[in-house]
Amino acid sequence: MIPKAEIHCHLEGSIPPKLAVALAERNGLVLPPNLFDEKGHYAWTDFWSFLQSYDRVCTALKTARDFRDVIYTYLAGAAGEGAVYVEMFCSPERPAALGIPYAAWLAALVEGIDDAERDFGIVGRIIIICIRHLGPERADAMVQAMIAEPHPYVVGFGMGGDEAKFAPIDFAPAYQHAHESGYGCTVHAGEVLGPDSVWASIRDLPVTRIGHGVRSADDPALMEELARRGIVLEVCPGSNIALGLYPDRASHPLHRLIAAGVRVTLNSDDPPFFHTTLGTEYDLSGLDERHLRAIARTTIEASFADEATKRRLLEEVTP
Repeated sequence: MIPKAEIHCHLEGSIPPKLAVALAERNGLVLPPNLFDEKGHYAWTDFWSFLQSYDRVCTALKTARDFRDVIYTYLAGAAGEGAVYVEMFCSPERPAALGIPYAAWLAALVEGIDDAERDFGIVGRIIIICIRHLGPERADAMVQAMIAEPHPYVVGFGMGGDEAKFAPIDFAPAYQHAHESGYGCTVHAGEVLGPDSVWASIRDLPVTRIGHGVRSADDPALMEELARRGIVLEVCPGSNIALGLYPDRASHPLHRLIAAGVRVTLNSDDPPFFHTTLGTEYDLSGLDERHLRAIARTTIEASFADEATKRRLLEEVTP
């Protein structure tokens, strides 16, 4: 089995249907039947219904223990597919809305990560992610909280949400604060919007990675700049195809990006919603073992783990 690593997966987006049902039952809730199709998969038809399904799944989460179980379950599954390292995007917004203090939420995630490493040998780390359409002020507050209550497992700061809301430069103060405090930085860009969103992100934010970034393939000059600067793309082909950005894997720009010298990684994003896994992304990439091992190494090199952890993991993925 080829060793793997992942740096783009959303915590709530990783909840498989069976776990969602179990969490709901534990919390005395019943999830709506139309959340699932006849095969028991999440049911949605377009981007907006995907977001609605995502939010409905999240209603099963009520306690800090629930968040622990989510990250443990994902890490266990990823380890079974050969993953040695996973960075999970985790937003404090949802636990805060439930009245769960940041420290309690973080402690639960850390417990899940420690338990998974003990049981399966996989290393997990956390990227605190703000929600773009909630605005720069919320991002600023999130970074301040992250810095005020540091933990060695919290290694980076990122941003998801609606690419069309606000401009990257609006979040520059939050990003600069995180960067100057030693956190790695990434941002979702070039997924729904075109190359301009990536240009703006690498110009105005201290990022070394771009979440998705596949629309960079539409601009040869941008691919050249990404290659020149060594900026890494967190590519999620299954997600892009499921959401209709590309009709199929043959049309996906993964191979064009690689041919242009752009450093890429393979990731699952919100795997149960898109009928994928990290292993599936490796298996369906159309790349040979040499390229896949190189991608695993790139993933660890681009990760925000400490240098000692990176060195150890690189030994694991290097034959």
